Amino acid sequence: MIVVVDNRELVTEGYQSLFGREGISAAGFKPEEFREWVETAPDADLSAVEAFLLGDFNDRSSCPRLIRSRSRAPMIALAEARSLDGTLDLFAAGVDDVVAKPVHVKEILARVGAIRRREGHDSGRTVVGEIAVFSDGRDAEVAGETIALPRRERRILEYLVANRGRRVSKQQLFSAIYGIFDENVEENVIESHISKLRKKLKMRLGYDPVSSKRYLGYGIGVD
Repeated sequence: MIVVVDNRELVTEGYQSLFGREGISAAGFKPEEFREWVETAPDADLSAVEAFLLGDFNDRSSCPRLIRSRSRAPMIALAEARSLDGTLDLFAAGVDDVVAKPVHVKEILARVGAIRRREGHDSGRTVVGEIAVFSDGRDAEVAGETIALPRRERRILEYLVANRGRRVSKQQLFSAIYGIFDENVEENVIESHISKLRKKLKMRLGYDPVSSKRYLGYGIGVD
């Protein structure tokens, strides 16, 4: 999930729509609401955030320190106009990247992947057993062959692989795939997506690589 912060609903709603077209959930905040949310949100909600996209608003430079107190996700600032001093100030405040508008959401996602690779969180290709997923939007590979999955199933597989070796709850998966504030989708829809994904993986591998335990959640590469 991408969190977008801006005073203008036109901006936050616009990015939510654009990220949605790429199969990425997004949540929009006004700055004052965002600060309160970061300070009070449960850890499970913050763990679902893949990146923070900071628009142009007053006191933006105070946000990176607040975010870092709760999350290690990449922070990208949007610049309305090119300004060397402004860019240097944002980097000094702690953002990971500064991007001049207009910018395509695919470029933003690519920059998020690049930041994670620099920090050692993401090599671009992550392998667990016979499953490989990619951070650049490519389809996953299973047993050495590409597998074309619907975007929700692909995102679930990517999230499970990113959290390999540990279990994630249905709520965590829902937050990562649909966003933490999507009230138009029932949380149980995740079970349907996972069931379909597991059947496809089992057909390709001959076994089900996804482990599930009641109350504990789902996992890949976990006992």
